[in-house]
Amino acid sequence: MAELTYPDLDTYRREVFAREDELLKSVMPGAAAQGLPRISISPESGKTLYLLAKAIEAKRILEFGSLAGYSGIWLARALPDDGRFISLEVDPKHAEVSRANLAAAGLADRTDVRVGAGAVLMQGLVDEGPFDLVFIDADKENYPVYLDFALANTRVGGLIVADNANGHGHAHEALDAGDGRRGIQEYNRRVAQHPRLISNIIPVGGWLAVSLVVETD
Repeated sequence: MAELTYPDLDTYRREVFAREDELLKSVMPGAAAQGLPRISISPESGKTLYLLAKAIEAKRILEFGSLAGYSGIWLARALPDDGRFISLEVDPKHAEVSRANLAAAGLADRTDVRVGAGAVLMQGLVDEGPFDLVFIDADKENYPVYLDFALANTRVGGLIVADNANGHGHAHEALDAGDGRRGIQEYNRRVAQHPRLISNIIPVGGWLAVSLVVETD
């Protein structure tokens, strides 16, 4: 059998370790055809989320920001049959598309996409936690707000994960006062220094900031 070759290392990594099935491949083109922005986590980021959720045996996952449900499919697929995935989405159209894609993936029985501002909806979720994994991929200026909720509502041994930790390539720069990416910078500073978190960057896609919740002395 002939050895497979790839045009570059990024393609090799994606095809060998994070290959999408046909459903995942269809999600973003289908979303774009319905007028949604064609933005999403990368397949490598999706596979990393799936791996992290599996590694901690997550049963309750909370997501800030659904878009078309691409990341939700990766995360919900990691759940056991009695698991629960809740996604908060501010845009009703995005939520509708996300629900349809999760249903197409056979995950409707364990997923719940709720419409509204994440900072408002999260207040009604306290009794549904603690969560095993919280994934943040919504409006960047509110990342610190979502972090506050995650710190109070993620179990010890659970994970808090944020996408776009590289600030769309600008996290290392001085940003204007009104730039929403300053929220990412604050988020990164806080998780890197917080006494209840062990954090690091996994540099896939737009970078995932991954934080393990630990006991304090």
